[in-house]
Amino acid sequence: MDIRPIRTKADYKAALRAVAPFFENEPKPGTPDGDRFEILLTLIEAYEAKHFPIDLPDPVEAIKFRMEQAGLTPKDLQPMIGKLNRVYEVLNRKRPLSLAMIRKLHEGLGIPAESLIKPPKQLHSA
Repeated sequence: MDIRPIRTKADYKAALRAVAPFFENEPKPGTPDGDRFEILLTLIEAYEAKHFPIDLPDPVEAIKFRMEQAGLTPKDLQPMIGKLNRVYEVLNRKRPLSLAMIRKLHEGLGIPAESLIKPPKQLHSA
């Protein structure tokens, strides 16, 4: 394999060109092409994480995104947040998340704790 670290923008573009054909016909894992594809993707992801960091969503957006992904309703959040009126207060940015809520949402929905502890965009005054 002629794979090397991605250090420059030119290296990055070359790596993208090298993996592009694999997206049309993804190779089987464990094959030489599969190993090459996996290694290149890992290198590309590391380069992108360093050079194009994505800001974490704010806590409410992270919760709403997970709800949409899993087909959840506000009622489904009650075990993690509390009574339904409290769920709506959180979703409408009228109440901040408590540490207990953060822990339960992280454990129950798999939302990264880093997203849940980030300060929300803005709390509306009641």
